Amino acid sequence: MCQLKTDAAIIDKSNNGREDYELPLFTLSSIQIATSYFSVANKIGEGGFGHVYKGQFVNGQEIAVKRLSRSSQQGSEEFRNEVILISRLQHRNLVRILGCCTQGDERILIYEYLPNKSLDSFLFDETKRALLDWKIRVHIIEGIAQGLQYLHKYSRVRIIHRDLKASNVLLDNDMNPKISDFGTARIFGDNESRASTKRIVGT
Repeated sequence: MCQLKTDAAIIDKSNNGREDYELPLFTLSSIQIATSYFSVANKIGEGGFGHVYKGQFVNGQEIAVKRLSRSSQQGSEEFRNEVILISRLQHRNLVRILGCCTQGDERILIYEYLPNKSLDSFLFDETKRALLDWKIRVHIIEGIAQGLQYLHKYSRVRIIHRDLKASNVLLDNDMNPKISDFGTARIFGDNESRASTKRIVGT
């Protein structure tokens, strides 16, 4: 059985420690069981953050598990950034986060599982590319645009993604696009139209 510590919350330190959102904490053991102890057979992707695994809880719910690698170019700051941002967002074209794990040295994010994986797996595969007729392509483009409009204009906080690319657009069963990977995203103030940074982020 999946174990949740529903009484715990990730606290936004930039907001004077006030808890204005909550994200369930999963136990490491429940994630290990769901992914067959992070078996290679369950590995479905990898990036600067670490490896991504497919998992399934005993109740049948499928999940995607993103595990921070100790040699990751990204780190705790990006992990915390993604937890803070994505827990505040709700839109049909943004990937849904189910919770996280911060047990010991582990930094793990748990998302809904999207069976069609990422857009780049279609665009750069000659066989699967043929499945993307113009109707589906327009549908995907419109969904990405709606997700971005929500981030820029209608979400609780104004967010610039900063690493939007085909591999960060996931597809569900009906080829609905969902923007993912908010590790390098940035919150803008209501009156901000530009900002400068000394950090190089994204691809």
